[in-house]
Amino acid sequence: MKGKQVLLTGGTGGLGLGVTPAVLAQGAELTIPYRNLKDVERLKGILSPADIARIQFIPANLEEESSVDKLISRMTKVDVLIHLVGGFSMGKTHEYSFYNWKREFELNLNTTFLTCKYSLTRMLENDYGRIVTIASRSGLEPARNLAAYSAAKAGVIALTKAIADETKGTNITANTVLPSVIDTPANRQAMGEENADKWVKPESIAEVICFLASEAAKDVRGAAIPVYGNI
Repeated sequence: MKGKQVLLTGGTGGLGLGVTPAVLAQGAELTIPYRNLKDVERLKGILSPADIARIQFIPANLEEESSVDKLISRMTKVDVLIHLVGGFSMGKTHEYSFYNWKREFELNLNTTFLTCKYSLTRMLENDYGRIVTIASRSGLEPARNLAAYSAAKAGVIALTKAIADETKGTNITANTVLPSVIDTPANRQAMGEENADKWVKPESIAEVICFLASEAAKDVRGAAIPVYGNI
């Protein structure tokens, strides 16, 4: 990805702390939207000054279409979209609030749609692009207490596959990655550390993402790649 312009959403989050350094190591120039300056400082704390110099940090709300449009219009071009933003909550369907149901779709599916929509428009201008989204094992294998999350991530899979079909005949690809439980501090706090050694490391997911985002993956379209670890 040397010299490629990459939009990396969620680059300051738990998964992003593993993905961002990996993408930088491929030689890319990054644009990372953010909501919280503390998260930006946390990311900068694990990067070298030279790497930080290749990142453009832009405040943005990916749940608002005008904000996404403005964010992407500030990029000189969009060669790659890596969309890590998402959210997770649990609850029995008959007890789950409609508000939380809508939040799961807002965070997981709607942000994916908006970033894909505006990135794809820019990619089509240059007949080049790599779109990598993050769905979940739950999108293929829904489980109890995960109805909203599973449904939203199933939507991410479907959206990504539809984009892959729309872009056949171009040099644009779209693929999605399906992690199981990601080994992040937030997940350890929420779920305990008893089985954390079986979870997937962000750095492992990053390796898959970097391949799908590279020129080498030109013939991989519409794939939903499981990265389950030992679960």
